Amino acid sequence: MEQSRTQIDGIVDHVAFESSDVRRDAREYEQLGFTVEALYDDWALLRDRKGFGVALVVVGSKYPPHLALRVESREALEEAARRAHCTIREHRDHSLSFHMPGVGGQAIQVIYYPPEYAGNRLRQGL
Repeated sequence: MEQSRTQIDGIVDHVAFESSDVRRDAREYEQLGFTVEALYDDWALLRDRKGFGVALVVVGSKYPPHLALRVESREALEEAARRAHCTIREHRDHSLSFHMPGVGGQAIQVIYYPPEYAGNRLRQGL
């Protein structure tokens, strides 16, 4: 039986990979030209000059490797979460998101960056 999918009206924001050493791997992405937007011991987000992001999540994190789709408003996030029957969570950087099953068992994160998002200062320079 084919599972129906929730359509998301968003754009690709980032991909998340597992990392055994987030700080080390962040430094390596910086050498490739990425800029650190957020950096913690268990999670990091870096972006290239055009705004594409790479997230690093510590192995065994509550957040799985995933593809993240960004929506442009809280209303769009709430509507997508309602259709997907998912709960929105606020993160320590003030971004808001939910995770849902993706294609082939991979996770999809739907994310919104509100005005108070900690990374907006860097993002405005993109």
